[in-house]
Amino acid sequence: MAVKIIIRRIVPEGKTKLLTPLLRKLRELAMNHAGYISGETLRCVNDPREFLVISSWQSEKNWETWLHHPERAEIQEQIDVVIGQKTEYRIYTNT
Repeated sequence: MAVKIIIRRIVPEGKTKLLTPLLRKLRELAMNHAGYISGETLRCVNDPREFLVISSWQSEKNWETWLHHPERAEIQEQIDVVIGQKTEYRIYTNT
């Protein structure tokens, strides 16, 4: 069953320029990973520090494999350093 992954990050002021290339690199790598369907990155109009990534995967297993992929984990660690906190993940399915 396909899943959607919601990733929420709060980016401190002045750190967006550091975050953006890391998010692009993650998307580029994810696009070549088994089970990836699509993704988009959104920025909150009311709070420009808040970023939301919504990605679609063919299955939760595909997402979990990508989540634990070493190359992804390395970039994610850099992202967490930039934002100063752990990234939040939520997995959703259609009802």
